[in-house]
Amino acid sequence: MSELREPRPAMLVISIFGSDQALILKGANLLCSLFGGIHFASELLPFDNTAYYQKEFGDKLVRKFIAFERLVPCDMLVRVKLACCGLEQMFLSEGRRRLNIDPGILTLEKFVLATGKNFSHRIYLGKGVFGDLTLMYDKKKGFVTLPWTYPDYATSVSLEMLNRLRADYMQKIDVRMPLKPVSWTPLIKMEKICSKV
Repeated sequence: MSELREPRPAMLVISIFGSDQALILKGANLLCSLFGGIHFASELLPFDNTAYYQKEFGDKLVRKFIAFERLVPCDMLVRVKLACCGLEQMFLSEGRRRLNIDPGILTLEKFVLATGKNFSHRIYLGKGVFGDLTLMYDKKKGFVTLPWTYPDYATSVSLEMLNRLRADYMQKIDVRMPLKPVSWTPLIKMEKICSKV
């Protein structure tokens, strides 16, 4: 039997986009108040790889990526997504979003985005949130795309940025440190507990 162990904490990377640059910066400041200091913040980048959001947000969309200094437990992604949804709601105008805020976690092996949409390759994490395996890490190629990777994460700009962040992340963790075992209730105890319910 494999021994259950906690994974290493992850780097929190959040994308925030919209058509109002000042509002994006305001949203970015609020994210910092929630998740702490910034390790990296991109310039405002054109968000023009898809027309999917134009009806809701208009055209000339721009995006900012923020990676946070403090590493987070991998299972915190659900809570981060809920907080980001709350921020989106704060800036609604006539029932329409003015900001789109998408959190993800970066580890040595992968980059996972949180989404509210189910699909065949997405794993349910709880509270209406699914984990989307967006990129996998290949030792020779760096982060590589998958058949379902969003086009904006498949660009050379995004891949180069995330590979640089992974290198920074490696400096923050000690890969030689053993992973912490998970404490769990043995099955016999569980049977006793369940029989009392």
